[in-house]
Amino acid sequence: MSVSSQKNLYSGIHQPQRRQFLMGALQGLSGIALAALTADELRAKSPVIDPAKPYAPRQPHFKARAKNVIVVYCSGAVSHVDTFDYKPELIRLHGQPLPGKKNFVSFQGPNGNLTQPLWKFRPRGECGKMVSDLLPHIGDMSDDICYFHSLTNTSNTHGPAENMINTGFTFDGFPSMGAWVNFALGSENQNLPAFVAIEDPRGMPQSGPNNWANGFLPAAFQGTPFSTTKPVRYLKRPKLISSKSDSAARAALRFLEEQNLAKTPEDKDLSARIASYELAARMQMHVPQAADIEDEPQHIHRQYGTDSPNKTKASFAKNCLLARRLVERGVRFVQLFNGAYASGGRINWDGHSRLKEQYDVHGEILDQPVAGLLKDLKQSGLLESTLVVFATEFGRMPMFQAGTYGRDHNPLGFTCWLAGAGVKGGTSYGATDEFGFKAQDNVITPADFHATILHLLGLNHEELTFYHNGIDRRLTNVEGHVIRDVLS
Repeated sequence: MSVSSQKNLYSGIHQPQRRQFLMGALQGLSGIALAALTADELRAKSPVIDPAKPYAPRQPHFKARAKNVIVVYCSGAVSHVDTFDYKPELIRLHGQPLPGKKNFVSFQGPNGNLTQPLWKFRPRGECGKMVSDLLPHIGDMSDDICYFHSLTNTSNTHGPAENMINTGFTFDGFPSMGAWVNFALGSENQNLPAFVAIEDPRGMPQSGPNNWANGFLPAAFQGTPFSTTKPVRYLKRPKLISSKSDSAARAALRFLEEQNLAKTPEDKDLSARIASYELAARMQMHVPQAADIEDEPQHIHRQYGTDSPNKTKASFAKNCLLARRLVERGVRFVQLFNGAYASGGRINWDGHSRLKEQYDVHGEILDQPVAGLLKDLKQSGLLESTLVVFATEFGRMPMFQAGTYGRDHNPLGFTCWLAGAGVKGGTSYGATDEFGFKAQDNVITPADFHATILHLLGLNHEELTFYHNGIDRRLTNVEGHVIRDVLS
């Protein structure tokens, strides 16, 4: 059989049978016995999706600790040594060269001497976790937080590094973490999107829609972007069309769709489009209700800081409150952004030149609203079933850049944290060296971080796969280990 004939034969085989076909072909070509492969290893592990009901809730691989996820993503790379990673030696040796790294050159050029944290660290909560005065409200919630101090990234550039944290790969075109979770588990609310991305009021993050894209997964599983300042577009019917005419048009469209589907029941694309249109129609009624935060009690507004005279902080606080309203209505995955695109640190956490001045602005915007979200979830009991993820793309250097008052990119070691369902609160895992320069104890890759998040949702990261271009793809690529020491 010619190579072209083999290709044509292979292209006609449906996905679940491709692996058996390839194994059989290899056996015939090489004569090597493949009996050691189990039936589980030969079986495709993708969830079974009904195109007409893509958001129907699906069972996890095993009992889950978390039902929902809220990711607070800080775009621009938060400095760990100025926030959560307390380093007494960095204070003691302030102004001296980093030992063994004299004249060290990093992403943007030469670095100066060690620079102590720009805010004082204090013990917080009953656990006594040392957190800086930049984020005192979040620090006060440390009894509910597990800090990961030894995260690493494979890129020191914002876009690719942001992709890595949110999709598992530095390149564009891969499904986001929220899309994978949506694909695996569906949603408990069929009237709202299963995955919502809430942009920062100052703008879109560095990698933009890559952060909530579906990649090569079916389009139904991409995130839906909206916020309290940016409502879902085209949600309201045109003023010239009456409610009666709108209902009649929908009924006629539904009749035609059913007729077409009856003729071609195997047309999965048509079923998917119908499901998408029907969700859009239901969203017209339910999204405004979910996004209407004005019916919340005043003490809740004060807790989040929605009444702040700082308009950016008030808007971000409203987005945090929206995140809580979405998960309590069954939305599976909410991605909440703090910080926008590259701007020299003006509207995100990229503190290269004037870190103190800029972080004083960003810290105020982030701190009370995120702490208010954690408190609200805890008070309502939602934190028992909701996993809160705090993430950023990398950290900052323990030195100022030469000739500046800011810190350069540092993918060698930085801090993220988890709180809520299934996580040991009041704890820390992993460590950077004595200066916060490089992860050295229990080093964590993005794949480890993702594997742990999926595990808390009842998902085995090695079994959550999707066949694409000859490869069974997964969020964790071919890596990743669940960090079991942080599980409660």
